[in-house]
Amino acid sequence: MNSFDWLAHMGIPTVDNFDIVEVKFKGGRKEYFRNVDYLDLHTGDPVVVDVPSGHHIGYVSLQGELVRLQMQKRKIRDDDNITRIYRVANEKDIEKWEEAKNREVPSLYRCRQIIQELGLKMKLSDVEFQADNSKATFYYSADERVDFRELIKLLAGEFKIRVEMRQISLRQEAGRLGGIGVCGRELCCSTWLVDFKNVSTSAARYQRLSLNPAKLSGQCGRLKCCLNYELDTYIEAIKHIPNVERPLQTEQGPAKLQKTDIFRRMMWFSYNNDNDWHSITCDRVNEILELNEQGKKVFNLQVNESTELEDMAAKSTLELELLDKKFAKKKKKKKSRNRPRNQNQSGANPNPQKEASKPQNTPQNKGNQPAGQAGQGRRKNPRRKPKPRPDNNNQANTAPKAQQKSPENGGNSGNSKRKFPPRRNQKPNDKGNNNE
Repeated sequence: MNSFDWLAHMGIPTVDNFDIVEVKFKGGRKEYFRNVDYLDLHTGDPVVVDVPSGHHIGYVSLQGELVRLQMQKRKIRDDDNITRIYRVANEKDIEKWEEAKNREVPSLYRCRQIIQELGLKMKLSDVEFQADNSKATFYYSADERVDFRELIKLLAGEFKIRVEMRQISLRQEAGRLGGIGVCGRELCCSTWLVDFKNVSTSAARYQRLSLNPAKLSGQCGRLKCCLNYELDTYIEAIKHIPNVERPLQTEQGPAKLQKTDIFRRMMWFSYNNDNDWHSITCDRVNEILELNEQGKKVFNLQVNESTELEDMAAKSTLELELLDKKFAKKKKKKKSRNRPRNQNQSGANPNPQKEASKPQNTPQNKGNQPAGQAGQGRRKNPRRKPKPRPDNNNQANTAPKAQQKSPENGGNSGNSKRKFPPRRNQKPNDKGNNNE
């Protein structure tokens, strides 16, 4: 159901329960009936109720103490005019009610044809058949008074039923038809709103809304009812906002009001209708208005005299200087940390003692190294063929010569020429004699 029981979670005493129940019918219409037999009812149960011309079926929408409050709000007396609830609807009652509801749409179209034939200036919006199929209520809206006596005769003769014509307003029509508002929720008039208050354009002016009929009007074609919801809050807030009827007089030119935010108590002005807006508080606006009434002009919207502006500028420059000093000190610290890195990159030696103690990699030092260590730096070629193993006698004679270094090589064994082992027929001493 659309209605919500806000007191369902509260421990309301069960003694002396209110015996009147709120029942909802088609189109959001709600009426009150007395539970004489103290039936165990729940929200949403279909019940058969007593109506002046028979019986009808509706759904329980509210019960308990909330019904008493709703009756007081709608000014309905708890007297004998409130009819009773017969029983909870059974399957036969609901089947008969469904048959009656199936006649509503064809009757609506046929009635509209008859209205056009008679030339009546009225708009038929809805038809509701009673559950016992003994009465039909036609809801219409019209701007002027309509004589529908001839229409009732034709409808009663065609449908063989008792006919009732009921005029409703445009807002009630929208509530019966239902729909979704611009807020994304179901219409208030079709869910909980019962009393339709008058809504004027002054409500939109108080809330600083643009007077656009397309945005301010609802589905009924009238002004939205929700414009009155926050109207009291806006009226209370506007009392503390100064009334600016003419531009503020300043030395830089007249300042014209452009915008007002009543909840933040801020007002925006522009000089000579410029596009640049300047925001000031409402207290500052009152101060300027008092000075203008005395015939005085302020320097601008922020300060009264130019000296105050100079003091503000000096103060701001002082703050900037302090900030510069603060960040300048940090930059010096960063430079001192980066000095050793820069010196290393430029080639300077920060620790000359350590370098002096290290042996320098000169040709003389390289010559003192053994041949095995000097050749470790050379990379072995995997494609080189393995050397043939010489005899033990020849290996003993060639070992001291491998350690000798010639002045042409400069002591670098890695750059020396490759030496092959001597042939078996030739002695190693013969090769040296031939070279001499």
